[in-house]
Amino acid sequence: MQFILRSALFGLLIASIGAPTSAALAADGDGAADAALSEFRAEREQRTAVENRFFLKKERFEISPVFGYVPNNPFARRYVGGAVIGYHIDEILAASVSIGYAPDGGEGDLKPLVPVLLDRARNAQTGAGSSDAFQQPLDKIVLSFSAGISWAPIYGKINLVGETVLNFDFYTFVGVGMVSKQNFVATYDENANVEAGEDFVKLQAEDNEVRLAPAIGIGQNYFLNQTMALKLDARAFFWVDDVPNYDASAATENKRLYNNFTASVGLALFFPKMKPRLYEF
Repeated sequence: MQFILRSALFGLLIASIGAPTSAALAADGDGAADAALSEFRAEREQRTAVENRFFLKKERFEISPVFGYVPNNPFARRYVGGAVIGYHIDEILAASVSIGYAPDGGEGDLKPLVPVLLDRARNAQTGAGSSDAFQQPLDKIVLSFSAGISWAPIYGKINLVGETVLNFDFYTFVGVGMVSKQNFVATYDENANVEAGEDFVKLQAEDNEVRLAPAIGIGQNYFLNQTMALKLDARAFFWVDDVPNYDASAATENKRLYNNFTASVGLALFFPKMKPRLYEF
């Protein structure tokens, strides 16, 4: 009996000396976990906020027929048809050109402000006994062209009605371009029978000018599928020209800055076929 008891005590003593404690096991386990986590984080690439782009643009061409309107011409309505053509270097940068054409509709393009100004100027001259002929200068941009770089730093997703996800991007544009404009002067036609309802506005075409015009713009693409997108585009051209001359008998030498702003909408077509996406979860 004493031999059995001594053997049991001796075995417990050996086990207590040779076996690691639970704290030591926990410490060893935490160290291995920390090392694995550090290694995982070191090898992991930095990811953007939005993963798994529905639409990829890299190394693809874009052709976008667009239709637009010029809201900042106070004297003439200008409707513009054109196209934006580009090549996407990657998902952010693209080289693009744009061209726009606005046909001349003659006196039909004039806004109501023109006859109002002519009538008031004539009444003022008649009351003051002046014989100076008032003329209202105006111009119509017929053709525009720009070439530059588009930068699209923002890509996002909109959840529509909780089920459909609409993908979009936001881009800016900067480049150089030109505008071809037709200059006009509007005068009061003294031979018009105003009482009979005849139009008293007489529009006379002058010279045609081509101006170098730096261009800037912003826009958005709303991707409908992997080939098409709804494009919203707004861009402005800037150039320097003579100040308006309201007196035909006087010359002007002063200059001022002008701009032509066009807001347009169109359908963007991308080709070739989009490359397969790489899913990163």
